[in-house]
Amino acid sequence: MEELSELFPLDPEKVYYSTDSLTLDTEEGPVTMKVGAWLNADPVRIHRMIVRDKVLQVDNFEVLNPLVSKLRRADPEYYKKFMGLQLIIDYPGYSSGILAKIPFENDPVGFYKWWRKGKHEDKVYLSIGNRVRLFQKVAMMDPKMILKKDLKLLQ
Repeated sequence: MEELSELFPLDPEKVYYSTDSLTLDTEEGPVTMKVGAWLNADPVRIHRMIVRDKVLQVDNFEVLNPLVSKLRRADPEYYKKFMGLQLIIDYPGYSSGILAKIPFENDPVGFYKWWRKGKHEDKVYLSIGNRVRLFQKVAMMDPKMILKKDLKLLQ
């Protein structure tokens, strides 16, 4: 890790680029690195600061796009949860990967079969809200298809 001795506290008004210095508290105390180095050192923390906490503003092209790529390798589970239905999947009937959102919305019964009965729950993370939406659609369109454990969520 390339550490610098000067402190550069987070400025919520500033848009950060990969070459900007940033000081964050760590278990070892305050550590200053370039934003680009933070992407390698702790991609999940940086992503949470940008997306969930909204305390860090960054340039999309220079920082956010490379960060999303690093997240996929650094923490696949976090990446899956973050991407949700925006994740590209291999889905029957399509020659190449597509957004999970497409079959989820256009073919809910087929998506349910693929996701739940095809044992692909590990491929796409569905929030509780999206599970309820999917289960409601499947229960309405093909009531015999839905599993009892999924019906319980709707009650």
